[in-house]
Amino acid sequence: MKPIQVGLLGIGTVGSGTFNVLQRNQGEIRRRAGRGIEITMVADLDTERARSVVGDSVRVVADAREVIANPDIDVVVELIGGYGIAKALVLEAIAAGKHVVTANKALLAVHGTEIFQAAADKGVIVSYEAAVAGGIPIIKALREGLTANSIQWLAGIINGTTNFILSEMRDKGLDFDVVLKEAQRLGYAEADPTFDIEGVDAAHKVTLMSAIAFGIPVQFEKAYIEGITGLAAADIRYAEQLGYRIKLLGITKRTDKGVELRVHPSLVPSKRLIANVEGAMNAVVVHGDAVGTTLYYGKGAGSEPTASAVIADLVDIARLADADAAHRVPPLAFQSHTLEGAMSSLPVLPMSEVVTSYYLRMHVADEAGVLAKVTGILANAGISIDAVIQREADEVGGEGSTQTDLIILTHDTREGDMDAALVQIQALPTVLAPINRIRKEELN
Repeated sequence: MKPIQVGLLGIGTVGSGTFNVLQRNQGEIRRRAGRGIEITMVADLDTERARSVVGDSVRVVADAREVIANPDIDVVVELIGGYGIAKALVLEAIAAGKHVVTANKALLAVHGTEIFQAAADKGVIVSYEAAVAGGIPIIKALREGLTANSIQWLAGIINGTTNFILSEMRDKGLDFDVVLKEAQRLGYAEADPTFDIEGVDAAHKVTLMSAIAFGIPVQFEKAYIEGITGLAAADIRYAEQLGYRIKLLGITKRTDKGVELRVHPSLVPSKRLIANVEGAMNAVVVHGDAVGTTLYYGKGAGSEPTASAVIADLVDIARLADADAAHRVPPLAFQSHTLEGAMSSLPVLPMSEVVTSYYLRMHVADEAGVLAKVTGILANAGISIDAVIQREADEVGGEGSTQTDLIILTHDTREGDMDAALVQIQALPTVLAPINRIRKEELN
C-alpha cells in the first residue's frame, strides 16, 4: 500500500518531536501500521526554523491552508493550539476529506461535539490521544481496553505544572507563590500560568475523558473548576500529618442523579498510588465495574512523549483509513449511526449536588466554646464529623499566642449543605480568617 502522507500544522515542541520519532522508528512503525507514514508537508510561520527541523525533503510553507488544499495530503496534524484559527483549520481539513490528528484539548473540550459531528458527516477520522495525558494512552484505554466495563469513576493528575508545584510545596514546606516562581524559572510553568494553576487545562482534559467514559457530549462549560492558588503550606503540612497528600485532581463520576465533572485540590490518602505521583508526572485512575480500579502513569507532556501519542493516532488512521466508518472506533467510544444517537442524556450535576467529604481549616480565637459553636452549626446542617484536631496556640502562633488552627474532617455530605454551613461558621466573631475548605477523595 502507498504510504500515508501527512501534513503538520505547527512544528514547535510536539511537531518536531513527532517528526524526529517518526524518522527514528520508521521501520517499526511501518511494520505495525502495514504501510509507511510520511510527513511530506509542514506549515509554520517560522519557515526557517521549520526547515532546520525537517531538512530539504519536506515541503515547508507559511500558510496552513496550502497543506489542507494539497490533494496528496491524507492526514492533517493540528499542533497550533487554542480555540481560534485551529478550529477553522480543523473544520476546513475535515470538509476537504482529510483525517485529522490533534493534541488540542482546549479546542475539543469546547467545540468537540461540533467537530466530531462534522467528521462523522464527512466519513473521516478525528484522533486526539495526545490531547489528554501526553504519552499515557488513556484515550485508547477508555475507548477500547475498558470497553466491556460500565465506568463508575475516574480521577486524574493531568496537569504536570500543578503537580510539580504541589510536590515542591510538600517537600520544601514553601508557600504557593514562592514555588510558582521557581517552577517558572525551571521551565515547568509558563510565563502566564493561568490555565494550569487555575485548573482550566485539567478541566479541558477531564471533560474529554468524561465524554468517553459515559457517552455524554463534551460539556466544558458545565465543569466545576478550582485551582491551587488558595493552598497554603500549612494545609499541605496538616494533610501530611493526617495521612493525606493534596493533589489537583480532575474527577468525573457516574451517580444516580447524573455525572459529576469537577477539577479541584483534593486530599488523597497517602497510601494510594496516585498520591505518590510526584513532580511533573501524570496519572489517571479508572474504576470499572468489571475490571475494578486501574492506574495509568507516565509523562503527561514533552516533545517525544506527546509525539508518541500523535504517531499512535497516525498508525490507527493508517490501519483504518480504508475501513467502513461503522468498523472504526467512534471518537467518543459509543457506536451509533449518528453522533447524537450515541449520546447519553445523563446530566452534568451542578457542584452544589456533589456529595463528598471535606477537610476544613479554621484560624480561630483560642478560647472556650469555639469548637462547640462550630460543631453545632455542622450538626444542624446534618454534617457528620469524622475527626477534629485543635493545634496548640503556641505551636501555631508562637509563645503566648491567643489564636490557633482548628482542623475538621467530615464524612460525606452534599456540597450545598456544606456551603450553607460555612457561611454561618465564617460569620462567627471567633473565626479570624477565611476558612480553607479542601475536598477529600478516598478513591477506593
